[in-house]
Amino acid sequence: MEQQFDAVLTGTDSTIDGTAEIIAHGNYSNAYRFTSVDGTLDLVIAKNEDGEWIRIAGTEPYLSSWIDELAEQIR
Repeated sequence: MEQQFDAVLTGTDSTIDGTAEIIAHGNYSNAYRFTSVDGTLDLVIAKNEDGEWIRIAGTEPYLSSWIDELAEQIR
């Protein structure tokens, strides 16, 4: 599994290019952080105890669809 990879999220007006990387965040040892190229978007997701991807940190506002989009890109 790569530690960092290019990722794209779908914004309301256009796509948002960035990078995603595996991190440790609080109680989550395998969380992923997406950071947009322009630095305006930060999103951290991890799997909960039920195995579902959830948002655990990041900038506001955000689109809930980004959680699934990022999860699909995790290799």
